[in-house]
Amino acid sequence: MEEGDLLPRVAERLAALGERHRIAVCFKASFDKANRSRVAAARGPGIERGLELLVAARAASGLPLLTDVHEPAQAALAAEVVDALQVPAFLCRQTDLLLACGRTGKPVNVKKGQWMGPETMAGALEKVREGGSTSLAVTERGTFFGYGDLVVDFRSFARLRQATGVPVIFDATHSVQQPGQGPGGSSGGSAAAGRHTPERTRTPGNPRPCGRVQKPEAERSPWPSPTTLIEGDAANPREIAGAGRVRRNAGSCALRARTSRRSTRASYRVSN
Repeated sequence: MEEGDLLPRVAERLAALGERHRIAVCFKASFDKANRSRVAAARGPGIERGLELLVAARAASGLPLLTDVHEPAQAALAAEVVDALQVPAFLCRQTDLLLACGRTGKPVNVKKGQWMGPETMAGALEKVREGGSTSLAVTERGTFFGYGDLVVDFRSFARLRQATGVPVIFDATHSVQQPGQGPGGSSGGSAAAGRHTPERTRTPGNPRPCGRVQKPEAERSPWPSPTTLIEGDAANPREIAGAGRVRRNAGSCALRARTSRRSTRASYRVSN
């Protein structure tokens, strides 16, 4: 989160893109990046000034707001301003924080810890429900693979939904991070990995181009809707409230899945 007119300009641009492509957009920004790996790393303006900047972004765009909280005392303060709360992955087992978010009654998105299995996230969601919130979502954002790299097991989406009974969000940008390996202790990663699209090439003995998987009817995706959203950082609280749907969303990256009778194709629209 930065001072000046950056946030309002970004929010206005996202609102225009959402309207153009008929995509539900929620604006997300963090007032404090409290989990940086180094003490000198940039963290943000803090909760008081950060919430003021979020209000300015909403005034400019009309978009609903989401922000993450790191301490129980922050939940009620943030809930006075934003439309939904988010629990960072590193804090997804912190009981007091999860209960405090639940007590606000706001929609809550809990990001899956990079070391957590899909089924173990059921306990985190139970804590938020115990606090009182019933509008929940859970986010897949990659699993640690060795030291400093993440991988995404796409079977996790179905397992998360079955285990938690809430909408599942895919955080595509954080899933290609290299945590703590960027400048000054920020998270690094390969931008090329986020833009990669498999080339359609032919393999020996296979006249069909590769890069598209032909699936029999019995193996089709379990998602109930062919049009979903991918998350960059934010969850749309209005979509979170729609229980029974698996939603994937993005502040700046949207995937529209077009399902045909014989194959599933995905085309990406990315806005910088």
